[in-house]
Amino acid sequence: MASVDAVAAVGRVLVDPGCDLPRRFRALFTLKNLGGADAIEWIGRAFGDGSALLKHELAYCLGQMQDPRAIPTLTAVLRDTGQEPMVRHEAGEALGAIGDPAVLDLLKEYSQDPVVEVAETCQLALRRLEWLQASEKLPAEDGVEENPYCSVDPAPAAARRSVPELRLSLLDESLPLFERYRAMFALRNHGSEEAVRALGAGLQCSSALFRHEIAYVLGQMQHPAAVSDLCATLESCSENPMVRHEAAEALGAIGKQECLSVLQRYQQDGERVVKESCQVALDMLEYENSQQFQYADALLRLPA
Repeated sequence: MASVDAVAAVGRVLVDPGCDLPRRFRALFTLKNLGGADAIEWIGRAFGDGSALLKHELAYCLGQMQDPRAIPTLTAVLRDTGQEPMVRHEAGEALGAIGDPAVLDLLKEYSQDPVVEVAETCQLALRRLEWLQASEKLPAEDGVEENPYCSVDPAPAAARRSVPELRLSLLDESLPLFERYRAMFALRNHGSEEAVRALGAGLQCSSALFRHEIAYVLGQMQHPAAVSDLCATLESCSENPMVRHEAAEALGAIGKQECLSVLQRYQQDGERVVKESCQVALDMLEYENSQQFQYADALLRLPA
């Protein structure tokens, strides 16, 4: 357990706009891992920052912590129409990740938000909460595998099926988004190159929210077969910046040498969120190819 002073020292790095973004990201993930009320308070303070990328990641981390004490902060972010859509979307997803039924009415309200990414996110979060409530009363679904990535996902993986069957569900835009997400996470858990190829096809689907989540899971898988699809997504200037940003971070997580040149090329992109994502991704790529013990190392970087 870190002391209150140590948490505060890491928190000050997070909220310091004078620190470079990769260092602030490492501070954020250190706070996420430490957990507790003080860490949540420091993360909440950073929502006044000018970086949509950082604020998006703040919300993500609060959701992954699954601590109900973060609900008031996330509610305020979701309600704040002055925040960027990708930040509000992530706040809605985080509220679903925490899993507290107290936010059901809030999610129902914002399921009709005029920003489509926010509305779709809240619809998914609502379905996740309803699924959690139902799963407490029903027997466990047969064939559903444990998530090997230890992340809190917007939807549970679908029951075990073949990759071609899951691919059909993934790409069927007549199905509810929640069911397609379930197929997505089942493909991720499958982990094969065939599954990576199926997920890559999802980068052509119509929903930007869906495409962004595809890029995220490809980054989790860290499979080199995903590199070409992710590069094409990052390189497409007509693509939604939220999707391009996620493709950049996924390339950094994969960490292969062929990811380096494309990330370097786009670290001065005209879209701030893409530019910053490439900077953070380059730091992640360096970490993936180093002997560093852990990425969330802000405690180790504090002055002795």
